[in-house]
Amino acid sequence: MKLDFEAIVVFVSFITSFFAVFLSNGIIIGVPAIAQDFAMNNVIQNWIPTIFFLVVAVFTVPAGQISGKFGVKKSLLAGILVFLAGSIGAVLSFSTESFLVFRIIQGAGVAFLNVSAMAMVVQAVKPQNRGKALGFTVTGVYLATSLSPVICGFLVHNLGWRSMFYFIIPFLLLCIALMAAKIPQEWKTYEGQPIDKIGSILWGIGILTFIYGFTSLVNTQGVILTIVGIIILCIFGAYELRQSSPVFNMKLFKNAKFTSSNVAALCSYLAIMVVTTILNYHFQYVRGWDAQMSGSILIITPIIMAIMAPNAGKLSDRIHPQKLAAVGIGIAAVALAILTFLNGDTPLYIVILAMILQGIGMGLFSSPNMNAIMSSVPPKYAPTASASQATMRTIGQTMSLGLLTLIFAWVMGSLKLDPQYAGMIVQASQTICLICTVACVLAIFASLVGIRSKDEFNTKRDQ
Repeated sequence: MKLDFEAIVVFVSFITSFFAVFLSNGIIIGVPAIAQDFAMNNVIQNWIPTIFFLVVAVFTVPAGQISGKFGVKKSLLAGILVFLAGSIGAVLSFSTESFLVFRIIQGAGVAFLNVSAMAMVVQAVKPQNRGKALGFTVTGVYLATSLSPVICGFLVHNLGWRSMFYFIIPFLLLCIALMAAKIPQEWKTYEGQPIDKIGSILWGIGILTFIYGFTSLVNTQGVILTIVGIIILCIFGAYELRQSSPVFNMKLFKNAKFTSSNVAALCSYLAIMVVTTILNYHFQYVRGWDAQMSGSILIITPIIMAIMAPNAGKLSDRIHPQKLAAVGIGIAAVALAILTFLNGDTPLYIVILAMILQGIGMGLFSSPNMNAIMSSVPPKYAPTASASQATMRTIGQTMSLGLLTLIFAWVMGSLKLDPQYAGMIVQASQTICLICTVACVLAIFASLVGIRSKDEFNTKRDQ
């Protein structure tokens, strides 16, 4: 019965993770159609995915404390309902402003969904099976990443971009039904603790200011906002260290394995998230393919990730997770180095080779890295650890897309993305891939630091 229950929990986590990523990733295919419908320039166009990840980053840290206090199951249900509301609203949007508002609502829902789904797996699954269970959850992420370009490409090409949002609604309803019928248990680890409202506000303002400023570094205002954001985040860290019930327990970072794994995650997602957009722009604007054809090629990398992730997660239950993570992100660095030379004359087989290497590398990195984060702290801190890995992922993804906006604005100004500007698109893409290669190298070093640490996994002591 217990094994059956664990399987149901993992399955629900798999489904929710799948559909959280499905739309956030698949919308990249629909961005050109949405931009055309609402007459967006390239800067506003790039904000379609960026604003979503920015909101996820703002709400993820408070979501960790809230889910621990009120229960991870309740928080997961709430996240799904908010995500559902935002998706329905996106279908009904009638302008750039209304569409971006519903993207904000979607981001708030996904923040709670991400944290609660992972925390539920850690709480419900036995430690000896945790890596395998987390591997299946990551597989849901990668399957969504692999299927979304194909499905969304088909939907956008044949039924219009709004069909992407229609598509996910019945699956979100299925998730709600499964949780109500099959998971009666609740997990509360911070019950009785007050919500750290000031800490939550400091975090929200700090990360919002930092990311917004980062996407505008080409002007003085962006530089100022970035610096102000960093200062506020430092104040947030100092404030949290003095709280008895912090929204985020900063003392967990005394654990070198926890810290190094989080840094590796941040660098890896900063490096990798933007690649799908770069390749999509390359296929549609440089090679002149349609969305359906582009999606068919973009499926290569995530399919390989989906194959690798559960096996890498299972392997990380027996081999040091950060050894596997270091090897994986090293392979991904080679892939990005190849894409640094991407241009209109690059043979397609070279592009596909880089995509295959990226899939192998990230498939080998993600599950072990997640296992390292979640296993390096006591189970009572599962919501905080889950919020941490989700925050690193989201900040990395948001900074990656911010980097996209920054470099494209620097190279192209406010010009619309169009095949006639293919040369500038190539120049911007090559610059971004070079920066991302450096980020991958930093992730390798972070993983190696964790390997040498004397901290033990599954520690019983409080931090």
